[in-house]
Parts: sequence; C-alpha cells; structure tokens
Amino acid sequence: MPRGPLPEDPAVRALIVHARNATLTRRGFAVGAGLSMAAFLAACSGRVGGSGPAASATAAQDLSDSQKTLTWANWSFYLDEDDDGAHPTLEAFEELSGLTVNYDVSIDDNNTYFAKVRDQLALGQDIGADTVCLTDWMANIWISSGYTQALDKANLPNATANLAPSLQDPSFDPGRAHSLPWQSGFAGLAWNKEKLPNGLASLEDLWAPELKGRVGVLSEMRDTLGLIMLSQGVDISGSGWGDEQFDNALDVFAQQVSDGQIRNIKGNSYADDLKNEDTLAAIVWSGDIAAINAEVGDKFGFALPDSGGTLWSDNFLIPVGSSQKTNVEKLIDYYYDPAVAAEVAAWVNYITPVVGAQEAMAEIDPDMVDNQLIFPDEQTLAQAHIFRALTNEEQQRYNAAFEAIGLGA
Repeated sequence: MPRGPLPEDPAVRALIVHARNATLTRRGFAVGAGLSMAAFLAACSGRVGGSGPAASATAAQDLSDSQKTLTWANWSFYLDEDDDGAHPTLEAFEELSGLTVNYDVSIDDNNTYFAKVRDQLALGQDIGADTVCLTDWMANIWISSGYTQALDKANLPNATANLAPSLQDPSFDPGRAHSLPWQSGFAGLAWNKEKLPNGLASLEDLWAPELKGRVGVLSEMRDTLGLIMLSQGVDISGSGWGDEQFDNALDVFAQQVSDGQIRNIKGNSYADDLKNEDTLAAIVWSGDIAAINAEVGDKFGFALPDSGGTLWSDNFLIPVGSSQKTNVEKLIDYYYDPAVAAEVAAWVNYITPVVGAQEAMAEIDPDMVDNQLIFPDEQTLAQAHIFRALTNEEQQRYNAAFEAIGLGA
C-alpha cells in the first residue's frame, strides 16, 4: 500500500489521542496466515457484474443546507465505540461539521434490510436512512435498480485521493459513481475456547457429534453455502460451477438442519447466541469476534477453514429518497481520512479500504500494523475467496432454496 504522511489537521490528531486514551483498540487474533492487500483489492474489483443504474424514481431534492441531522444505517460491531457506548470518531465529525448523525444499527443481513425498505425505494421515498452500508452483491441490486443517488466527487477529496486503487472500478459500479467501500472482511469459523480448547480447523468440524444442536451459521447464503462449497473443493470465485455444485452444498446444509446439528441461522444477532452459549461454534464474520471478545474476555477463537473462507466488502450508498446527499458525502469523506480510518479499523478489526491507514495505525497501536484481519498479507488473502456474480435466475433460485431451508429450521 502506498505510503503517505498523516494528516496535519489538529482535530484529527486529537481524535487519535482520544482513541488511545480511551483504549478503544480491540486487539485481534491472527487469522492463520495472511492476504496481500494488492491481491485482495484486485479480487474485489470485479466481484459483481452489472450494466449500470436503471432509470427509476427521481432523486429527492438535496436540502443539506437547511437540514443538519442525518441517519446512517449500518451493521453491529461496525464503528469504534468507547466504554460508554459513544462513537468517538462520529462525535468528532459532528463537532467538526456541525451536523448531527443518528447512527442506526438496523442491518442484520442484506436480504431482511432490503425487504423492509424495498417498497419505499421503488417509489423514491425516504427510507429513514440517508446512507446505508451494504455488501457488494446487494449494492449491485440497488444501483442497477436506480435506488441510489450518484456521488459528487467534488465533495469527496479524501475518498478521491485515498481509495485503494484496485477498489476504484468494480464491475457493479464502474468508477465508483454510486458507492464507496466502508470495510471488507472474511467469513470463517468461530468457537468457544473454553468448551472447545482444540479449536476448529475445517468446516466439517462443525458437524462433530458433540456439537449437535450447538452450531450457528449465517443467514447470508453466499457465506454459509460458500464455505460448504469450498469444503467440497469448489472454486466459488470461478465460473466453472453451477446448479449441481450449489445443490450438493445445499444438500449438506439441509441435512445438518434437519438432523438438528445446526441450531440457529442468523445475521449479526448470532453474537448473542455465542455469548449465552446457545451455540459453541459458528460460521461468523471476522471482526465481530474481536468485538465479542472485548465484551466477554478472550473467550472465542477465529480462523479461516483449511479449505478457505469467503471475502466481501460493504459499501456506502445514498438512497434515492434521501434529502441529505451533500451532508452524507461530508460524512463519507471524513471516514476516508487515513487517521480516522485507522481508528475505526483498530476497533472493528475489518479490512480498511483507505490508503495510508496502515501508516496511521502506528500512531494508535503499532502492534496492530500487521494485524491480519485489518491489513492481510498475500498468504491470508490466498485463503479467502469471493463468491462469483450470479445471474438473475441463479440469484432467485439459490436464495429461495437457501431461505426455504432456513425457514424450516
């Protein structure tokens, strides 16, 4: 990653000091071995196919000059937080900008969130959020359906300068006209180290008899079925698989559900099941385990399975009905300051898209500069795979088949 100086803005410098004093850093565990950032970024650049946004509802009038309160919808464990539950980087942004931001942890998984807001989006109405962070494949759906507003690059100087080069031109949003990455991460395995001191190495370890009824998996089809397909030797990133390979993985999933091996199929709320020990092992998202360990002590381990894990990115989008576009662009651009990005990364333990954040991390916690969950190297990235783009027919059939099993669980 190119190196650059830390920002000279004293407010941002003060932010880093605040983070250090508040001990916000959630020290991560090593993920097996690492991914090179260059390899990761190259992989992400062509994850989802798309032909550009379709004509749809007219974007709302931008009232940013007169409206000074906006809402940001996001996932759990996805923003720095102090011991009082406040978000220091967000508070600093509010002080610097004069804006008020309602941070709404309302996204549990992509499908359930989309189901809640789809009708308003289609009508061009306000969905109650001025920006949302959604995964590449869902961002593709929103952009191609005309549900997002185009970004004004003149309002995004930090993002223009600091977005990692290989993330600048994804196939689902050429030139980043409608989206900017928030964070990226892995889906892999987590386990209760007190109950399972030997840990987990393979996806098949989840099916051990002693774990019957104590296993959780993700409600994101690409992560749960992706890990099963990888364990069956399928290259989920390539074009050489289709219905047969998907159905083979679906059969395993269905069998483990019907046998009672899998207890829960959830989005971010799987964290509660791990903490209360309803589940002892699960398919999870990488950075979340650092957040859980910060709450309960170093109780959970995480690793990519020996057959590999999945790799994904979540992206800022501005819904078509938001009247706060310029204010949202100020928020997004603020988080592309390397010092701010490093503070967030130190807490969330996800891969940052911001060039210069690794150097800025040295100012916060030098021990995290080589953290594989944040700055993965080539070896780690070689263990992670991006689920290939699906056709519309595949998307509908595969999701319906996966959800039918989940509803019966």
